[in-house]
Amino acid sequence: MSDEALAGFVKETAEGTGVTGAAVGVWADEREGFASHGLTSVENPLPVRPDTLFLIGSATKTFTATAVMRLVVDGKVALDAPVRRYVPELLLADERAADQITVINLLNHTSGLDWGVIGDFGEGDDALARYVSALAGLPLIAPPGARASYSQAGFNLAGRIVEKVTGLTYEKAVASLVFDPAGLSGSFFDRDDIMTRRFAVGHNRGEDGTPSIGRLWRRSRGDNPGGGIASSAADMLRWARFHLGSGVPDVLPAGVLRQMRAPTTALRGSSLGDAIGIGWFLRDVGGVRAAGHGGSANGQFADLLLVPERGFAVVALCNEGPDGIPFNQAVIRWALQDYLGITDRDPEPLPFDEARAREVAGRYENEVMTFTVGIDGADPGTDQRMALRMEVRIKPEIRAAADKEPPPDPAPFEVGLLPRDEYIVTGGEYAGQRGFFTRDASGAVTGVDLAGRLATRV
Repeated sequence: MSDEALAGFVKETAEGTGVTGAAVGVWADEREGFASHGLTSVENPLPVRPDTLFLIGSATKTFTATAVMRLVVDGKVALDAPVRRYVPELLLADERAADQITVINLLNHTSGLDWGVIGDFGEGDDALARYVSALAGLPLIAPPGARASYSQAGFNLAGRIVEKVTGLTYEKAVASLVFDPAGLSGSFFDRDDIMTRRFAVGHNRGEDGTPSIGRLWRRSRGDNPGGGIASSAADMLRWARFHLGSGVPDVLPAGVLRQMRAPTTALRGSSLGDAIGIGWFLRDVGGVRAAGHGGSANGQFADLLLVPERGFAVVALCNEGPDGIPFNQAVIRWALQDYLGITDRDPEPLPFDEARAREVAGRYENEVMTFTVGIDGADPGTDQRMALRMEVRIKPEIRAAADKEPPPDPAPFEVGLLPRDEYIVTGGEYAGQRGFFTRDASGAVTGVDLAGRLATRV
């Protein structure tokens, strides 16, 4: 595949979706290819390049997991050890769970911790310690090890383990354990490092279609282990090559890299994958195993996918919502098809079933968001077709507590039901995202899961 074909697809897709700027990298047939399009900012515009820094959001979790695994290889951390061995001051709402949660529970999202704590924990060296102290009020959604549920809190706690074991700040430890050995010269946490280089700012498109800059550029330092890195397409492709096995053997042996891509817990009905390894989401695509992770910040989106058995990787970065998710998805799927001949398709939803739809309709919530599921076109006398629709909203109290305005809520979107109480989003910015509804022993619907985040029916 030629670089011209890659550049042509990125240009066409970026212009079609309207994203402000994007950078894409592909590793295939032992060579790199890059394509960039658009601008870093609508207010202070510079052309996006392969070395332009984007916030990679939760893709940072692959770096945190790798730092922990370096400590495992060095004999300083055990995956099956209780977290309190390393962070004895840990307090949770459930004291028994605080004793039971292990390191691997944090790295594969089976800790039972809810999504996370929203707040400003400052930019000092104590930010992560302050975040962890705030977990005392965070409820558990399940006993440790019982089920997978995506948790920012779990990875921030894993970052605190790194601090406690190394005696360094999390950021300095990751630089020593990960950035330097992997040869990553274009990945940073510190704003002073970022602002002196070419970097992208996030944008959110308003109702009139005009993009505006997301003024909350990044959350506070206490969230760094779960989502604080700014990196480039060039550096993320180096990161992918490191994990494909071209890293330094005495840093992380090939067997450990494979261990990180081996299933540790299953996922159900999730667009994230069908299993979780150690810091990676795993799925079968066209009969081959892929490992990946995505991430988002305020108007910035990142996706990284590896196909180890084919020596392939693709990274997509862009800086506009709500178009960033469909842009990245289109790039990933095009690269799989055109470089590897692998077709990645969404499952087809079942025909609309009003009885099933009424079973799941209702209001759900977790610590951060509310999910309202309803039926459109249900009014007598209308010829509008009936469809299931979901509305996701950040809670008003969470918005009020934020020091700056969080990203806007997505527009309500249509969902289609799949077998086994699973569903798929069929329109809007979350198109292709999958989830499922949970039931209790009596068969009553009790919760909804979207992209690994559980909300309880209220």
